[in-house]
Amino acid sequence: MQTELLNQLTALVGPQFTTTISNILNNYDITRKTSPAPASNNQLLNSFLSAKRIEGKSAKTLAYYKNTLVRLISTIKKPIKQTSTDDLRTYLSEFQSINGSSNVTIDNIRRIFSSFFSWLEDEDFIVKSPVRRIHKVKTTRVVKETLSDEELERIRESATSYRDRAIVEFLASTGVRVGEIVNLNISAIKFDDRSAIVLGKGNSEREIYFDARAKLHLERYLRTRTDTNEALFVSNKIPNNRLTIGTIESIVKKIGEKSSVNHVHPHKFRRTLTTRAIDKGMPVEQVQKLLGHVRIDTTMHYAMVNQTNVKISHRKYIG
Repeated sequence: MQTELLNQLTALVGPQFTTTISNILNNYDITRKTSPAPASNNQLLNSFLSAKRIEGKSAKTLAYYKNTLVRLISTIKKPIKQTSTDDLRTYLSEFQSINGSSNVTIDNIRRIFSSFFSWLEDEDFIVKSPVRRIHKVKTTRVVKETLSDEELERIRESATSYRDRAIVEFLASTGVRVGEIVNLNISAIKFDDRSAIVLGKGNSEREIYFDARAKLHLERYLRTRTDTNEALFVSNKIPNNRLTIGTIESIVKKIGEKSSVNHVHPHKFRRTLTTRAIDKGMPVEQVQKLLGHVRIDTTMHYAMVNQTNVKISHRKYIG
């Protein structure tokens, strides 16, 4: 290596400096600088997931990111750095055609691609994200159903056990996510001011509130408990394990079937609370805080404003 370098320098400065240069070079160990090997698809994907994990993304979200991106990589069969806009458009089009996916699903996939390739751009792995020219997929906004007063009362009457009634009342008055309720402990409940601290999405804590009816049914349920589990809601059978998301969804579904109310699930209580709060005049910013939404658009998407009130407001403010 030194001989090669010496020959190159001699050609540049002349043979008269050869001895001097040779003496100087003898005092150093010289190696050729080589470029690092390019990062593989798996290395880039793992680095991206690590970055999102540090940002506080949940294990469920990370798994969704990984599955979506692994499917893309295995389908296009080329280095990520060489992926073009046309590659992604073709992939999304074929994915929708093969799976019969809705525009909402396709746009969710597009957003994951955008997050991934934008990260690659920010980290200087690529010059420009190929997703920039793929616009948001237009989706049809469907007004989701909420529970009427009558339906809610029928559900209450059908929740015959102390535990199930407490679950229904807690969901109805707090609007918590089912993933938040399963992680709640008894110690987190403040009965004096009817509030609790839950851990929401992105590991962010927020305070929730429940009404007097929910308080009474919670207290009645907890008085029947003989186990030592710290969880707020547990199975009725020994060893009284903490309820899972799937179990609560199953409980609520069965109560709905018993009450002859269609499509009853935990999230329907959350949507109902949101709609009623906005309908009764609660500032949307406060509803957003109550539900733990990062963006106010999400809060508005949950709400279905009562059309009768729109008619009354039109006559009051316009007509």
